[in-house]
Amino acid sequence: MIKGIFPSPIYCIDGDLDLKPLEVKEIESIVEEGMHRNKYNSASNNSYIFDTKLSNLKEFCEKHIKIYVNEVINPKEKLDFYITQSWLNVTKPGESHHQHCHPNSIISGVFYVSTVEDDKIMFYDPNEIVKSRMKFEITEYNIWNSASWFFSVEKNNLILFPSWLGHGVNQNKNATTDRISISFNVFTKGIFGSVDNKDELIL
Repeated sequence: MIKGIFPSPIYCIDGDLDLKPLEVKEIESIVEEGMHRNKYNSASNNSYIFDTKLSNLKEFCEKHIKIYVNEVINPKEKLDFYITQSWLNVTKPGESHHQHCHPNSIISGVFYVSTVEDDKIMFYDPNEIVKSRMKFEITEYNIWNSASWFFSVEKNNLILFPSWLGHGVNQNKNATTDRISISFNVFTKGIFGSVDNKDELIL
């Protein structure tokens, strides 16, 4: 019997929320406020969109962040997990999103406003550099021998994952449709550790 240890938790919610007309207009206004291009795609100039817009969507994300924290981290201490930065991504036809992770964050999330056919988010094994010391010809890839793994995504999906986990998006091969998503980071505050263990930290 093969058992897995130390897995990477990917939390997926499939189409549990429909954006309201007001929220669609707010997303349009975020784009109108300005986007900046990087080498691969575009992101909103506003890096704190949940602070002033999309309150219903923010509440939806916060509800699922609580579930993720309780089921994955399950902290003994009473901690306040909160969204820090939040921004809009636009990946036009022919563009992609390079492999990256999110520093200064504990949990990261993506909500999909608009997807394209056969859309995916790709995650990368952080231990690949160690595993690659030995190279094998693979007959069939699985979760044990793969350096990357993808999850299919659709409009209104929410994905939560550890911020240290590398991820990216393949090229948008649709000729006319933009991939639009909202990304955010989560940190926490409270009392960590204990006085007796000499590892207490108060944030």
